Amino acid sequence: MTNLDAFRQAGNPMFNDNKFKLGIFGSNCSNACAMTLAETSFEPTFEQNREIAGLLESAGWECMVPIARWRGFGGPSNFNGNCMETYTWAASLAAVTKKIFLFATSHVPTIHPIVAAKMGTTIDRISKGRFGINMVCGWFTPEMEMFGRKMMEHDTRYEYATEWVEIVEKLWTEQWFDYEGQFLSVKQGFADPKPWQSPRPVLISAGSSGKGRDFAAKYCDINFSVIEEQGLDKAAAWVKEMKKTAWERHQREIGTFTYSYAVVRDTEREAKEYWDYYVNQKGDWEAADNICEVFGVESGSYSPDYMDKFRRNFIAGWGGYPLVGTPEQVADRILELSKTGVDGSLITMVDYKQELPYFNAKVLPLLEQAGLRKPLVGARQRELAAA
Repeated sequence: MTNLDAFRQAGNPMFNDNKFKLGIFGSNCSNACAMTLAETSFEPTFEQNREIAGLLESAGWECMVPIARWRGFGGPSNFNGNCMETYTWAASLAAVTKKIFLFATSHVPTIHPIVAAKMGTTIDRISKGRFGINMVCGWFTPEMEMFGRKMMEHDTRYEYATEWVEIVEKLWTEQWFDYEGQFLSVKQGFADPKPWQSPRPVLISAGSSGKGRDFAAKYCDINFSVIEEQGLDKAAAWVKEMKKTAWERHQREIGTFTYSYAVVRDTEREAKEYWDYYVNQKGDWEAADNICEVFGVESGSYSPDYMDKFRRNFIAGWGGYPLVGTPEQVADRILELSKTGVDGSLITMVDYKQELPYFNAKVLPLLEQAGLRKPLVGARQRELAAA
């Protein structure tokens, strides 16, 4: 039995029968993924996140993934400056939800693996097996320096993350062990209880560099990567490469996810006009410049040419794959994504509260018709979500 087979047999939402999985990204941070000063009712509060989680559960979405953020990016909006810490965010939502899968996005240099493993187990047991960790190495130098740590070189970060995840896995699956690494050591490691999931919670990472993908292939169950608007062929090659690498080198299966931003309206003109409003007219270009100055180099996820050419797309939603248009056009674009072999996408919106009900009511039925998602039991649920 492979690692993913175990999750499937346990009924894990991240590995269900839907051909294309759906989640949202960044609802714990101000502005989520849109670098804009456009008006919005969205605020990163527990109350709103609970409401958003309810909309997702009623419509059958699979997961919520938060952004790990410790300070904003400046500019008039101080983009992402108002945020909730992700482990406590996941724990709070685990107590008030029943079906949605919840991740904590964890900067591995900022938290000891013993603490991460214990918190992860606690949340996994509260949620009865609906918890996973999104491991990130940290790329925003001022943020890491807040912790009194010097930013490690790119590949060194993954060497540190390797020791971190090996310790976390041992704490989840073993008892009384010693570990001695270059960066971390544990004497007589002990953790009780163990996670609800067996053998452990789901692990994901968004490494897009060669080192990041190698790390994901060995340790993670899902690898995230950006898919450029004109790069569907490259996306198909990435999916094929990840699955081949995980199996041939480590005898493991691995899933693949991307992320997208959605602007769905009754007409194409309305969708494009709103995109122009929140990006060109209300975009926080100063915050975007602050991010782009560091992100493309430190993360290894984007080339300098991409950052320059697609800056507006970056402001619209962290450079994710654009889903802009009518419900029919957006469903067609999701179908194009699915044809690359990618298993799903995290979707961001300027205003989750206002836009999610419309997406649920108008786009999800089209994805069902296209065979990308199974019909909900009790279709009336989506109508209620859209009310």
